[in-house]
Order: sequence, then C-alpha cells, then structure tokens
Amino acid sequence: MELAQLIRDRRSVHQFEDRPVSLDLVKELLDTAVWVPNHKMTQPWRFVIVQGEGRERLANIARAGAEKREKDPEKSQEFGQKFYNRFISVPMFVAVVMTENTHPVVWEEDYASTSCIIHNFSLLAWEQGLGLVWETYPLLHSPEFREALGVKPGEKLIGSLHLGYPAKVPTAQSRIPAAELLTVIDRA
Repeated sequence: MELAQLIRDRRSVHQFEDRPVSLDLVKELLDTAVWVPNHKMTQPWRFVIVQGEGRERLANIARAGAEKREKDPEKSQEFGQKFYNRFISVPMFVAVVMTENTHPVVWEEDYASTSCIIHNFSLLAWEQGLGLVWETYPLLHSPEFREALGVKPGEKLIGSLHLGYPAKVPTAQSRIPAAELLTVIDRA
C-alpha cells in the first residue's frame, strides 16, 4: 500500500478480536518505527510490552482507579468492572516511555521524536492488519500504573498503545484541509 493511502486509511481502533499479537512482529515494527528524526540522537525512548496474563495487573489497576473515582458506592463496583473488562479485552499493550531531559528545548525535541515513533508504529501496524489506539488517560500518572510498567522517576509515560486485530474499524472523520489552515509569507 502506498504511504499516502496508508495515512488516510489508518484509524484509532478501540475494539479488538480475541486473538494474540505476535511479539516478534511487534519487535520488528518497533525496530523500524525508531527511525525518526532525533536532534543530537538522544534516543530517550524505551518500550514496555504487556500481553497474556500480564494484562491482569493493568486491568486490576484500572478497576481500582475507576472504583475510587465513582462517588456512588452502589455504582462503584459496576464502574470498576467496566474498566477491568475494557483493559482485559486488549490483546497487547505497548507502553512508550521517555527519559525526561532537564533542558526544556531537549525535552521538547525528545517528546516530538518519541511521538513520531508512536505514529510510525501505528502506520506500520496498520499495514500489517493491526489496529491500535494511543491512550493518554490519567492512569499514566498513577503511581500503581507506573510501578506496574517499571516507569522510574525522571521518565515520562508518553502513551499506552492498545494493540490488536480490529474487531471494528471506525469510519473516517473529516479533516480540515491544510489549505484552509495555511499561511504563506513570501515578502520581506
């Protein structure tokens, strides 16, 4: 598939088939995805993959967090179960972690590069018939979630990628054409 078509066809997928994703395939896709522009080649990223029975820990953390947020004690358990079910139905999680540089310009450059990896990975996955959604939910800041993924102080959890074979592909949402958002400066 041509790159332009791949970019237009890719969707954020939230519902997955109940089938495993090949760890070897994901490693191969990540090896390609890291070929992004990265000023000074800091390469501040790393990846944590959670699959199989490992998903249980994340699902339980999601359940506990949801139960704490629900004010109505009668609805708390039901709300928590909903989040547990959502997490346990994801075949594979790929957490993208970035070492945080203390210099603000380097931090921004590193964040941009790491975000590009996620986009590259999403396109490479789509090309292989895999769908994902890049999640940035509040759990990324939860000490329990960070601990479960081995995220250390001085590291930022950029996203939790929910990965699997799509059970349902959302329809495309329109985009504002770039021409409508474009400013051209061609005079001194």
